[in-house]
Amino acid sequence: MLKKNALVLLGGLIGLLLSPGPAFAQQTPPLQGLFADNFTFLTPPIPAPLEVFQDLKGGRVRLADFEGRVVLLNFWATWCAPCIREMPTLDNLQAGLGDEGLAVLAVSIDGAGPEVIAPFAKRLKLEHLGLYHDPKGALFKAFAVASLPTTFLIDRQGRILGGLAGSAEWDTPEAVEFLRYYLRGGKSEAAAQ
Repeated sequence: MLKKNALVLLGGLIGLLLSPGPAFAQQTPPLQGLFADNFTFLTPPIPAPLEVFQDLKGGRVRLADFEGRVVLLNFWATWCAPCIREMPTLDNLQAGLGDEGLAVLAVSIDGAGPEVIAPFAKRLKLEHLGLYHDPKGALFKAFAVASLPTTFLIDRQGRILGGLAGSAEWDTPEAVEFLRYYLRGGKSEAAAQ
């Protein structure tokens, strides 16, 4: 019962997080471009859920497996037109920032799983992106995702910092600088030098 109550609380908090309205006040990087209007922060950050999802070979994965890296967790599906448009930008982002400690996790909710995800990735030439599947919808439900695509930012300690409902161009200079802020440990570029 405690686990169920914790999930309900987490779902409510994340639902609040992605609801329209003013962003929570917290020390954050200056947001520019579409991120300024669409990214919402969760203050205080909360621990990411422990639900299991799968890699495309059926291996069990948890968000805790990525602790120590900044994670951009994207929920998507092969039949979702906005998801399809943003996937190449997520792939470019992983190619550009993966060596700096970013892990872009694209978690599909497709019912057919790897049988449709792998050919989709090949067709779009997604070569750098971490592709995963949530066969039981456990992670999707734990994050209380209401629409696709939806993306969450998780810090190196495994805490959800905020999220963005809807598609974005993740490889723009504004998005890259926004994520580099967290890759530098929450420091501006000038402070990191």
